[in-house]
Amino acid sequence: MTSFSGLMAQLQAAPDGSLLEVSEDWAQGRTLFGGLTAAFCVARGEMLAAEGHEGPLPPLRSGQFAFVGPAFGALRLSGEVLRRGKSTIFVQVDLVGETGLATRALLTYGAGRQSSIDDEDMPSPASPLPEAAPPLHGSGGGPSFVRHFDIRSADGVPLRPSDPSAPRSVMRPDLLLWARHRDEAAGLGPAALMALADIPPPAAMRLMTRPGPISTMTWMVDLMSPPPLSDDAGWRLLRSTAQVTRSGYSSQSMSLWDHAGRPLVIGRQNVAVFS
Repeated sequence: MTSFSGLMAQLQAAPDGSLLEVSEDWAQGRTLFGGLTAAFCVARGEMLAAEGHEGPLPPLRSGQFAFVGPAFGALRLSGEVLRRGKSTIFVQVDLVGETGLATRALLTYGAGRQSSIDDEDMPSPASPLPEAAPPLHGSGGGPSFVRHFDIRSADGVPLRPSDPSAPRSVMRPDLLLWARHRDEAAGLGPAALMALADIPPPAAMRLMTRPGPISTMTWMVDLMSPPPLSDDAGWRLLRSTAQVTRSGYSSQSMSLWDHAGRPLVIGRQNVAVFS
């Protein structure tokens, strides 16, 4: 197994990504875990944004990711700074696999500014402490990449009905999870956060009466960027809700809080559901 921090170090050593290799333990079906490809794009985007920039780099405020095709084999990252404004930087990053473009990311960095508005209305849902929550996948379950994370079910509900004949009204497409990196060197930066934010399976799985492939097509996230806590052991509370699932596609919202209940990420995903 290759650790998350080991992969990020590999990217630092070969910033153009021409020699980037990822082991099979990060696989998700026929491609890499989408959170990892997003993390690669974020890490490369930060390097591009920092080139020639004077002073501290503004925090990442938002990211848009299109998962165009499968990412496997030797990976190459390329990108460019689209615009440097007085307070914002726009960066595009492409991740290319053996069959062509795999992921395209548009990243926006923005400096803080003086404002008379300081408002927040996004409380974290009630949940057990992560130490008291059961593992989501049990022993040896789930795709390969889940071995790199500690993932707990915060609502105690299985991923799909145990009885295939059960009415779908019994299970609502809403997931609540605790998750953290097993790699203690993963850090608390935006790349590590992106990998965590994409951990929840599509919530539409709770409507599926039998297993079937799923694939994220697009992912849009806003980052709140509060100062990181130093005593939360890396736990993040994640919620994913499928709001409309129809014609083989599911539109879902997702949110992520730190251990103290502060919002870190708000996003949306469009997911292909082959069921």
